[in-house]
Amino acid sequence: MPFLYRLHSHHTLSVQHLRHALELIVTKHQSLRTSVIFHTETDRLLQRIIDMKDKNRQLLTFIESTYETQEQLNDIIHEEKYNPQLFDAAEGLVFRCHLVYHKRISSNHLLSDKDVVIFNFHHSVFDYPSMNIFLHDLDQAYTTGQLFYDDNTNLRYLDCKYN
Repeated sequence: MPFLYRLHSHHTLSVQHLRHALELIVTKHQSLRTSVIFHTETDRLLQRIIDMKDKNRQLLTFIESTYETQEQLNDIIHEEKYNPQLFDAAEGLVFRCHLVYHKRISSNHLLSDKDVVIFNFHHSVFDYPSMNIFLHDLDQAYTTGQLFYDDNTNLRYLDCKYN
């Protein structure tokens, strides 16, 4: 479930601040660090929240690439939208941030108005109404470098029963 964002003309975005903000968001929202495995013996889906204490565990896919033409950008967007191999739900990798730079990757680690940010979520952990919470938290975490916890704005992966 990809969401594409472009910066306004003459604005920049710090890649370092963005990465830190996304790490805060993944820490806050259990759904963005939940693994989903189909257990064949019981014929059920099993969910497990990834422990934040495991520092060697990757909880977010963060990649950078470039494009020169609109056709190349369209190909990247198509890949983000339709390639199920981009996620590993069994390992809890259900959230991606893809930075797509126009022509070359920035040496000063800033995104500019021709660059694109694609936030991509596995459909099992995210829906359209969740986007408002995500964007609110992204704004807060990027702007302040911290994120406040509130049970009303936590994206939780609710227990569900599959027949």
